[in-house]
Amino acid sequence: MPTSKAAKQSVPASPGSGGEVRKLSTFLCFAVYSANLAFGRAYKPILDALGLTYTQYIAMVALSEEDDQTVSMLGEKLFLESNTLTPILKKLESAGFITRHRDPADERQVRVSLTPAGRDLLETDPGSALIDAVGLGDDFPVVQKSVTRLRDNLLRAQAEPQKS
Repeated sequence: MPTSKAAKQSVPASPGSGGEVRKLSTFLCFAVYSANLAFGRAYKPILDALGLTYTQYIAMVALSEEDDQTVSMLGEKLFLESNTLTPILKKLESAGFITRHRDPADERQVRVSLTPAGRDLLETDPGSALIDAVGLGDDFPVVQKSVTRLRDNLLRAQAEPQKS
């Protein structure tokens, strides 16, 4: 199976394999990972002032897109399992930003909605403070779409049966 130069850059050579030693700076996975860490650090002071974690913030943003979602629907959007998401939602509920209630049609399902206080908080657009820090200007939509495509490709590859 032929490999592209880009694919070779992301796979480290094994000791004694005769391949060149890879530098961490050439790993796409490390670039994405470290960018995620940098985003977390940039968001931290902004969200600390609001009493939110990044995961709480993105949960609220996802709820602002569609009200009255089930916990499982929200978890799919955020790539979180319900056992991870539930404590986050409980904290948001105790802060007065969301409400949770059992679905009358299916008591097993919990539905989640933003409260007016949650909507008001999001209207302040806390993430807008990072637009200049990102420094992408007109390239922002292209980079966002590329990273999304990368994520989707990786998820699709995991879901497909391995070809021999």
